[in-house]
Amino acid sequence: MHSTMKKQQSTSPGKSPKESQVTMTEIVLPSDANALGTIFGGKIMAWIDIAGAIAAGRHARRVVVTASIDALHFVAPVKVGNVVHIKACVNYAGRTSMEVGIRVDSENPVTGETHHTATAYATFVALDEHGRPCIVPPVLAEGPEEKRRYEAAMKRRAARMRLAEELKRHEEERSETSDEE
Repeated sequence: MHSTMKKQQSTSPGKSPKESQVTMTEIVLPSDANALGTIFGGKIMAWIDIAGAIAAGRHARRVVVTASIDALHFVAPVKVGNVVHIKACVNYAGRTSMEVGIRVDSENPVTGETHHTATAYATFVALDEHGRPCIVPPVLAEGPEEKRRYEAAMKRRAARMRLAEELKRHEEERSETSDEE
């Protein structure tokens, strides 16, 4: 990481999560489906990544890349012919990264009935014109729901940091063990 960047802080007053909101709408075609007539999970994952990147890019006003997806939970199948609504919004911004919450709902276009289909939390990193991580504006959570999502995102970030440290220690131990052999 660039040494001068570590000292930099965002000079932006921050942005509301509303400024990053994205809603994508797609229809499930036969080519998107498996033999059971339900959408491939990977197709939904791709739509989640696109919606998340648009939300993060809106917040940072920079090119962004996907750093991680914490978890993706499919809670209901989506059938061919259904309409899929993907909603994404930045929940939290660190120095160079942003957590985006993504919700996927499916709609039966004949009945109008909707079902929650999937939820994911993804982290995106903003890049400067040289492809290096750059500072992003903080999130200004307004209202109880945005504040709740912001606080939950901070807890998930702390858990991600603990996991990264644990994996690093594990890799170091593994490296030491292989050096001894």
